[in-house]
Amino acid sequence: VLVLQAAWALAGGQVRYSVPEEAKGGTVVGRLAQDLGLEAGEAEARRLRLVAQGRRASVEVSGASGALLVSSRLDREELCGKSAPCALRLEVLVERPLRVFHVELEVTDINDNAPIFPAARRNLSIAEFTTLPGSRFPLEGASDADIGANAQLSYTLSPSEHFTLDVKSSDENRKSLFLVLAKSLDRETIPVHRLVLTASDGGRPSLTGTMELVISVLDANDNAPQFNQSVYKVQLPESAEVGTLVARVNATDPDEGSNKEFSYSILSSIPIGNKELFTIDTKTGEIRLAGTLDFEDVRLHELQIEATDKGTPPLSGHCSVELEVLDVNDNAPEVWVTSLSVPVPEDASVGTVVALLSVSDRDSGANGRVRCWVWPASPFGLEATFAGSYSLVLREALDRERVSEYEVEVRAEDGGAPSLRGRRGVRVPVSDVNDNAPAFAQAVYTVLARENNAAGAELARLWARDPDEAGNGRVSYSVWEGGVGGGWRPASSYVSFEVRAVDAGEPPLCGNATVQVFVLDENDNAPALLPPAGSGPEAGVGVAGEAWSAAAAGSGSGTQWAWAAWGAPAGQVVAKIRAVDADSGYNAWLRYELWEPRGKGPFRVGLYSGEVSTARALEEADGPRQRLVIVVRDHGEPARSATATLSVSLVEAAEAALAAAAGSSSSSSSRSSVGVEMGGGAASAATNVWLVVAICAVSSLFLLAVVLYGASRWAPRAAVLSGPGPTTLVCASEVGSWSYSQRHSRSLCVADGAGKSDLMVFSPNFPPPPPGPAAKDTQPEPSALLDT
Repeated sequence: VLVLQAAWALAGGQVRYSVPEEAKGGTVVGRLAQDLGLEAGEAEARRLRLVAQGRRASVEVSGASGALLVSSRLDREELCGKSAPCALRLEVLVERPLRVFHVELEVTDINDNAPIFPAARRNLSIAEFTTLPGSRFPLEGASDADIGANAQLSYTLSPSEHFTLDVKSSDENRKSLFLVLAKSLDRETIPVHRLVLTASDGGRPSLTGTMELVISVLDANDNAPQFNQSVYKVQLPESAEVGTLVARVNATDPDEGSNKEFSYSILSSIPIGNKELFTIDTKTGEIRLAGTLDFEDVRLHELQIEATDKGTPPLSGHCSVELEVLDVNDNAPEVWVTSLSVPVPEDASVGTVVALLSVSDRDSGANGRVRCWVWPASPFGLEATFAGSYSLVLREALDRERVSEYEVEVRAEDGGAPSLRGRRGVRVPVSDVNDNAPAFAQAVYTVLARENNAAGAELARLWARDPDEAGNGRVSYSVWEGGVGGGWRPASSYVSFEVRAVDAGEPPLCGNATVQVFVLDENDNAPALLPPAGSGPEAGVGVAGEAWSAAAAGSGSGTQWAWAAWGAPAGQVVAKIRAVDADSGYNAWLRYELWEPRGKGPFRVGLYSGEVSTARALEEADGPRQRLVIVVRDHGEPARSATATLSVSLVEAAEAALAAAAGSSSSSSSRSSVGVEMGGGAASAATNVWLVVAICAVSSLFLLAVVLYGASRWAPRAAVLSGPGPTTLVCASEVGSWSYSQRHSRSLCVADGAGKSDLMVFSPNFPPPPPGPAAKDTQPEPSALLDT
């Protein structure tokens, strides 16, 4: 049966012990650890301990043995008063894992309090002869702070032939004492009687208290005042105000004269010491409140009322007034936090116990019934663990980055009308775990970088946000080797790469961002002159009547030759200056200026086309030869330039056509001589027709060889231009030329022979500005500095 009872107690989560009051310190109340199912030696390892309550505990748990011991004096009367049984409710906490057990400790009574009378001495006055045998005089009984048999009192009176003691029990706790006159008194024989009233309790051994009765024998006045009721029973709510009428007592005296006149007084009260709560009108017998009632302190007041006449000797009549105090809802519930486990990690599971609470209400009945809840309703809730005990548990998952600390209130409301409320605030901070990876503001960053920058120059600043705190939010940056690779690499491999941000959490989390680098052009290349169209370094004469000095190819200056016929109209194109700039954009946009001769010469040059044409009709006065100096400039800052020299020979129209044909078949070694001969031998050419025919024949054969050689030379180059690989974007129009450097991978746009072509402009995505202060977390984040 004992084993089943112990198992039932453990299953219900409650253990009961009993200990007598006044037990010495160190007294073993029970083997708590064993009764809770803990193995030997586990009590200290699992931190078995009592949870502190509102009042000081008088017991403690031994850390080594796990036994429940008396730590200080236990006084049942101080703890529970007259309440029986006297049970203390204790909460026992096992922290590993966290469990709560409830222990009920009953403090049993011992006979440690002797009966106490209201006064050590009581004076009585009894008239001789007129007071008949059998007359009764009420006496104040003793009180005993113990309970049960230890508080059951019996009374005895010292031996006397004139007096006896009559004890009447109104109920099991209260007894009425009366001193009964057994024999008429004779003042002349014995003027004063001294008796001892002894009260003994039912303890073993029994304790006693005494009161001395001093009885003075008086003459005459043989009628005492008599009350119309021996007991007046009334009820008042504890909220009754001062001055409220409690009761009105009424007594009469059949005597006459001064023996008939009497006054009322409050003789005594139970509990002792509460007499000052009431006042009585000595003439009318009205009893009124002089203080405030408290149901939780005293529920029943008993007053002994005395009416004393003015006779000689004065006689007295007595009655009692029993006042029952009714409870009102004047006590709000009280909430205590008995244990708090904070901070709570943000990855704590649902159901985790955050705090233990205790709730009580001093009222009774519905006024003392309490319901509790937590506000706001999430993410915590309350679970009842025992009468008046609750656990604050986690009901929802936490996120420190959203809410780092909670201020919750545990609210309690009783069942009174109107109800009263109590509350207790609980602060629950949330600790961080590494649950957020660093995140860049953009998945792809576009960086514009100028060419020719030095190693270590700053390209861009990247910033990744990690909302975690401390090490979990401390971010470090690196260029991901998986994207670029280790060791030295050419700069072109960094045109697109990944930057990785890694936090310092355990385990660390990372985030990536792609960086695309666009190289911006600088005007670091001057225009380069190209050979005339249809000719190369091997060609001495162009199809348009132009000749090219081999030393000028790819240089900043050069000399070209052209022929023009006298009488040619204005606007006829005699030559075209061709140049290219390895830069791009405005740095590669070329313009052509006629430097010499200045003023109104016979020729002009197109500002952006480079075509040299006649400004007016050519005349013999213009001379046999014109030397033109043409400057080619780009639009960079500062601008770069190249100079081309064009020598134009003025001949007859037929000679100009023949010179063009002959010039196309001459070798590079004879370019200068041909130019001279064509400029100065116009008259002899007309007379040597056979010589011209021979030259034309030889030139035709040579021209055929040149065409075959040119076809074999330019065919693979066209294949290269049309295929993939590093190419140059050249878009020509009537307003000039644009070129992009071959050092950048770009698509090819060639429009040879077309009147005009479209201008293609590629605009990179500029990176957005870095996030402002409002977008940052509570702590500053480091940025990644990208260098070349």
